[in-house]
Amino acid sequence: MQQRTLGGHTVPAIGLGGRPLSIQDRPDEDRSIATVHAALDAGVTFIDTADASHRQANEVGHNDELLARALHEYGSGADGVLVATKAGHPPRRRHMDHEQ
Repeated sequence: MQQRTLGGHTVPAIGLGGRPLSIQDRPDEDRSIATVHAALDAGVTFIDTADASHRQANEVGHNDELLARALHEYGSGADGVLVATKAGHPPRRRHMDHEQ
């Protein structure tokens, strides 16, 4: 697999995007964790996540927490995995600044 350098780390050109594991129509948690483990077994060492990846407003951080659990359960084999996360996205609000 082709490699890329990202912030001083060498990672595969193809990583795992965690968003589908947390949004609408997501798999159950056990299947999601099995998916992460299968990706790691296949050599994936780059995972992309965000605290904004969730289904309901009360689930902020779902994707980050799910991936953290999956990596923890995988054990020391996940030590070299680079996780890219985004945090602090405020909820979108409708602004009526130009109301007349």
